[in-house]
Amino acid sequence: MADDAPQLYLVTPPQFDPDPFSQTLAGLLDAQPVACVRLALATRDEETLMRAADALRGVTEPHDVALVIADHWKIAERAGLDGVHLGDGSRNVRKARADLGADAIVGAWCATSRHDGMTAGEAGADYIAFGPVGGPTLGEDARAEDELFQWWSEIVELPVIAEGGLDEAALSRLATITDFVALGEELWSAPDPLRRLAELTAALHG
Repeated sequence: MADDAPQLYLVTPPQFDPDPFSQTLAGLLDAQPVACVRLALATRDEETLMRAADALRGVTEPHDVALVIADHWKIAERAGLDGVHLGDGSRNVRKARADLGADAIVGAWCATSRHDGMTAGEAGADYIAFGPVGGPTLGEDARAEDELFQWWSEIVELPVIAEGGLDEAALSRLATITDFVALGEELWSAPDPLRRLAELTAALHG
């Protein structure tokens, strides 16, 4: 990828079988340079989360890719992950940072709120994620518009991630105004995630 293109950030499905999914993920990491993977299972079961974390770490570590977990920063610490992605904006950033330490990654999903993004940054977040960018059922009030990313990239030094409903058109528009693009359902809903990743990555080059 070009040096000035956004980096790739992959988000797992909310449910998966660790062994076959790890093989799929390894293929994606072999094919494209990826900065970070987020373990985003829709469960609170610690055994399930730990098993998935172990499986994914076995893939991300050899590829030198950061691995964070959605919300469960206590498990991030226990499982030896690189950090946490918080889904509730700035609310728990300070606490997660205190628990995980200065070297851990702490990211915050701030939907469409500039104020929440700024607050999360002041509390110690390493990056802010805005979105969703697109989707068939979104009203304008629920969408993170291009101007939000443009404003953030011009005013704030903290890295920003575009996430949710990303297609070729959105990626082409956002290529110069976001630091990362988070791809999840965009890949896993495709018949061939590897091919879909190549298509979406190509759009970042305009």
